[in-house]
Amino acid sequence: MSLHAQLSPEALESLNKQRRNSTISSFVVSILVVVLVALILGIFLLPNIVKETPVIVTYASSLDEETKMTEKKVTTKVVRKPSSPSSSMAKVIAANSQSPTAVPIPDQLTNAPSLDFGDGDDFGAGWDEGDGSGGGGGFAGIPATMKARCSKADRMARLLAEGGTPEGEEAVVKCLNWLQSSQNPDGSWTGDHPVAMTGLALLVYLGHCETPQSPEYGETVLKAITYLIDVGMKTDGRLSNKDATNIQWVYDHGIATYALAESYTFCNQLKIVIPNLDTVTKKAGDMIMQGQSTDGGWLYKFDSAGGGDNSVGFWQIQALKACKHTALWPTTKFSKTIREALGWLDKVQGQDGAIGYRNNPEQSPGLTGGGVLAFQMWDKGSSSAARKGVKYISENSKFEWGQESSNLYYHYYHAQAMINHGSTEWKDYNDSFRDALVKAQSPDGSWNQAGIHHGPINVHMSTCLAALMLEVYYRFLPGTGGK
Repeated sequence: MSLHAQLSPEALESLNKQRRNSTISSFVVSILVVVLVALILGIFLLPNIVKETPVIVTYASSLDEETKMTEKKVTTKVVRKPSSPSSSMAKVIAANSQSPTAVPIPDQLTNAPSLDFGDGDDFGAGWDEGDGSGGGGGFAGIPATMKARCSKADRMARLLAEGGTPEGEEAVVKCLNWLQSSQNPDGSWTGDHPVAMTGLALLVYLGHCETPQSPEYGETVLKAITYLIDVGMKTDGRLSNKDATNIQWVYDHGIATYALAESYTFCNQLKIVIPNLDTVTKKAGDMIMQGQSTDGGWLYKFDSAGGGDNSVGFWQIQALKACKHTALWPTTKFSKTIREALGWLDKVQGQDGAIGYRNNPEQSPGLTGGGVLAFQMWDKGSSSAARKGVKYISENSKFEWGQESSNLYYHYYHAQAMINHGSTEWKDYNDSFRDALVKAQSPDGSWNQAGIHHGPINVHMSTCLAALMLEVYYRFLPGTGGK
């Protein structure tokens, strides 16, 4: 006989309730334990599991799309002209007043060889040697051209495709460093004709896509631009530090206008605002168009009398091409001026294709490349005049460093004209100068032709011309290349 204790209904209900609470509590505790373990494991193991994905920056090699560039803000604040030259450069130019100036101007400029630009009709004593503009088809569609210059990968690809060498590119970089080290505190270069010499140096930097945003050369470029703007603000757009009675100031003006117009195009694309850059560029371009002679050329002092000095005129033609692409003028503004300019060159070209000084193709026929380039830049590269000029260069051009045949003024025009033309004529011409020019560079990065030629060419000028020749492979797009 067994005895069984029977719980009352109330006691049974209480027991069941306790069991349920115990089960729930156990379940909750289990969940908390699992969560706690997961947190502990996450703290120790997560850094090894999750890694940050690196950001990869690439350049688009296609020239059909826009390249997005990080905008670097240029600090602008007005400072008054200090009592003594400052080593730092203020990034703003005086407005309409000539009194407070944002660009420190030293009392003494750096010593440099005298650069006599001649005395009028005497071409041999005039500035018959020098380019530094860089022109050609590259101004058409400047964003794509900027992409070809500004991406190192694209620049090197174009360099090699058009016949350049890595050694040539190294020579250009050495030149940029030399120019940077020789810049005056006020942003100019040399002590004589600093406006023209600054324009040449600025074109070299822009040819390598060195803008005010460039990490290494940006300050150098900005100082050069602001120096030229300051000159133009003080002279109502006449870009020269020479008195208006000096017959040679037109060289300063043409080169500096070219440099400022190309600077404006770059800065406008990159949304860099430099005060008065547009104002001075517009006034300078208008002055060139107003200074054309009645025959379509340009003369010393922008004399309106008939005829034309082609050495002067080539600079104005190139400058106007740069002005056109600023969009500061309606495109139709240039039509009459350029039609008459090319008409003058066509008129003075010799039967053999040579274009020389003024109306005599036998006097300084080495200028022929400048004439060919003028036709090419204004969409007349297939004209009879351009083709005859290319033929003359192919048959008569030589390059022997240290000899008269290596005159860099002539050869820089030739380099632009021949690469625009392309074909075997360009290949043969390129082979004639490329390696010899690189070999002729001094260890410090300069080129020195002083004393070699009859024209007044100093170290700064010859250095800029040589560098611009070695930038020709990517500075602008060949007119016949379809690129």
